[in-house]
Amino acid sequence: MNKILHFSPQELTAKEKKKFLIGSVIPRPIALVSTKSNSGVINIAPFSYFNIVTYDPPMLSIAVQRVDGKPKDTARNIYENKEAVVQVVDTDNVEAANATSAPLGPDESELDISSFTTVDSKAIQVPGVNETKVRFETELYDSLVIYNEENIATTDVLLLKVQHYHIDETIYHNGYIDPLKLQAVSRLAGNDYAEIGKLFTVERPVK
Repeated sequence: MNKILHFSPQELTAKEKKKFLIGSVIPRPIALVSTKSNSGVINIAPFSYFNIVTYDPPMLSIAVQRVDGKPKDTARNIYENKEAVVQVVDTDNVEAANATSAPLGPDESELDISSFTTVDSKAIQVPGVNETKVRFETELYDSLVIYNEENIATTDVLLLKVQHYHIDETIYHNGYIDPLKLQAVSRLAGNDYAEIGKLFTVERPVK
């Protein structure tokens, strides 16, 4: 039997705690989030601390890590304007999505450093990204600030309620999305990503 290693958080450095989590909680879906600042600057950024919360009402969660205790542009824009468009990163747009992770100032737009273009939304003021197959127009439902042991704010957890759906017709059939046609990519650790690989089915138990 293999030996199991044991650690408490207090025994690990901040880097080790991060590496253990992002190296083992995989694969992680990637949200490409577009927001708008009070001055009208469009911000686009990818986040892999992202998932579904519930479908009733339809809601997504995104955790945005802070820098030196200050919210990133995405979180700040959502706090200020209560809106965001959440897009799915796939094999066709992952390179451009990665480019948007560059550290720009709040008055700079990732549209200037990527190949992305925008499209008007139906229910909110923030535009979506044309080069995506799935996008969700959302409004801020609730939020939570996470603090570390030194009482420093480290993360903004944002709950985003879906107001409108956009799905490329080429991936949608009879009410279902084809995962092989969507070609969503997932985040691993470091600079690594993964594509949809082997699919298999496991039937759920029934009474």
